[in-house]
Amino acid sequence: MTRRFDDKVMVVTGAAQGIGRRVAERAASDGARVLIVDRSPARKEVVEAIRDAGGHAEAISVNLETWSGCEKAMQKAVDLWGRLDILINNVGGTIWAKPFEHYEPRQIDAEVRRSLFPTLYCCRAALDHMLPQGSGVIVNVSSIATRGLNRVPYAAAKGGVNAITASLAWEVAERGIRVVATAPGGTEAPPRVVPRNPNAAEEQREDWYQTIVDQTIQSSFMKRYGTLDEQAGPILFLASDDAAYITGVTVPVGGGDLG
Repeated sequence: MTRRFDDKVMVVTGAAQGIGRRVAERAASDGARVLIVDRSPARKEVVEAIRDAGGHAEAISVNLETWSGCEKAMQKAVDLWGRLDILINNVGGTIWAKPFEHYEPRQIDAEVRRSLFPTLYCCRAALDHMLPQGSGVIVNVSSIATRGLNRVPYAAAKGGVNAITASLAWEVAERGIRVVATAPGGTEAPPRVVPRNPNAAEEQREDWYQTIVDQTIQSSFMKRYGTLDEQAGPILFLASDDAAYITGVTVPVGGGDLG
């Protein structure tokens, strides 16, 4: 049987854990040659797991908050396998969780740099390879937290991801490239291998974070967090040829919460 991603080259950023790892593992099992892009040493574990299951994977460690890091990641996939078919922009995530008046300017900068620039730069770097071949798919991972509590800078960054998705899709649709996004809601995942903020215990108040948890569950029609597979499935659908006539949209995946 032909698998959905046979002969496809896929780059997955932030793939050492969480949603990114599940996307990479499932894509590889469906035939993709996957480049794991992550600075965590756990990226090697993901590569080994994929290979042990009979899939194809390599890894690279770069700083995706910089243009050079994104450019190197895309070029690495092309150097390995000769092309770039699919980019999953999964890097991002709240660093701090607190009311906006408690954010310091440096923290605002850090939130936006973490959750906007990797997608912005990686989209641009991917175009250098997708445009000449006249084909490609970019799936950006946004968030329903574009309307949420205690994460204003993160919300602003993910709102930017939604704007990139719509605007870039319009620019490149007639040149054979689709740009789409999912907006995950709260997702159950194993403890992070590398915390987003090593000093979180010192700088976050539990009640501020609990506000996020409570709001996430209350806003979901299903009144629960999603699973990793419930997030990975829509991402991979949008990346596949089954979604060939879908572009420029951000699909909420939050149990009914539209963000």
